[in-house]
Amino acid sequence: MSTLSYKTISANKNTVTKEWVLVDAENQTVGRLATRVANILRGKTKPCYTPHVDCGDNVIIINAEKVVFSGKKMTDKIYQRYTGYPGGQRETTPAKLLQSHPERILEHAIRGMLPKSRLGDQMYRNLHIYVGSEHPHQGQNPKVININDIR
Repeated sequence: MSTLSYKTISANKNTVTKEWVLVDAENQTVGRLATRVANILRGKTKPCYTPHVDCGDNVIIINAEKVVFSGKKMTDKIYQRYTGYPGGQRETTPAKLLQSHPERILEHAIRGMLPKSRLGDQMYRNLHIYVGSEHPHQGQNPKVININDIR
């Protein structure tokens, strides 16, 4: 028996094939959508997944303003941030954030599910979120996927 068949093949940036995928966020729950998109960004849906390599796809999310929360999270959930100045702690709810910057809800949820390292920063750059159904990435010929089919 050949011992070559037992070698583990590890992906690197030269052997990874990155695709462009399009996800429609209309009527999707924020957390469930974020976990599935984070798995695509990390490359966990591919057979060549390697933890220390960015082998995920480029993800385009459209209709970011039409996401939903389960339960009473739309009014009860609180996003906190700090401006850096004394007394500069700011709070907002998803309902207020949807009115001003709807894409930030998905950005915050997906960013929290990626690794907190340079590799996570690199994966996060492969995410593109847009309000409405128009996006400027038609030249990449993104593949439209149904996010509910991905586990």
